[in-house]
Amino acid sequence: MHILIDPGIPDAAKNKLALYGQVIELEKNTVTYNAISSHPDIFCCQTPDNLIVAPNTTSNLIEIFKANNIRFIIGNQNVGLKYPDTTFYNAVITKEFLIHNTKYTDEIIKNNCNTKTQITVKQSYTRCNLLPLGEHHFITSDEGIYKTLNLVSGISILYVNPENIILPDFKNGFFGGCCGIYQNKLFIIGNLSYINESKNIRSFIENAGFQIIELYDGPLFDGGSLLFIEKSKQLIT
Repeated sequence: MHILIDPGIPDAAKNKLALYGQVIELEKNTVTYNAISSHPDIFCCQTPDNLIVAPNTTSNLIEIFKANNIRFIIGNQNVGLKYPDTTFYNAVITKEFLIHNTKYTDEIIKNNCNTKTQITVKQSYTRCNLLPLGEHHFITSDEGIYKTLNLVSGISILYVNPENIILPDFKNGFFGGCCGIYQNKLFIIGNLSYINESKNIRSFIENAGFQIIELYDGPLFDGGSLLFIEKSKQLIT
């Protein structure tokens, strides 16, 4: 198991993650602005079947993927310096859904998800703001996403106020960016007790069938998501 992270997350969180797999720190990339320049969910889009990677992701990451036989596909569009060129890969993909501002979704992602139901939202930083817990439970820190998904039959969604979430250089981060999922475990960079709605959040997550693993005792930290990546028998580029 490999775990792709932003190197700026707290050391205590890195150390705990290392108990579950090999941690890969994404180097800062000067093609975009500092706060998100080493965020995995800016340069990589994870689907149930593939990992789709921006062409201008750092070359060392591509070499790490190849050396460890990690399956990936190169996307079409380069990540850019400013919005919306920072959002091409920041989609949420589940077995059933592609959720994103589909005006900006990279075409390779669309092609790989052409059998899924597309849900278009205005928030282009969708993965930063939306955490899928399986197919029918979601947590978001964006009111627009909440309103859109709340109208979709069969979906249960919880809104979390992001005001206490840390994102260096910004007033706050977002809940989705603090999290990663592997099997039935939800890994959170921080302790939910630092969020006002912690009791409701814990209950929602547990009712969705997930075990909560808090990676350090401190405020939630938006590190651009945690990507848990399995090795594969065949490399696709």
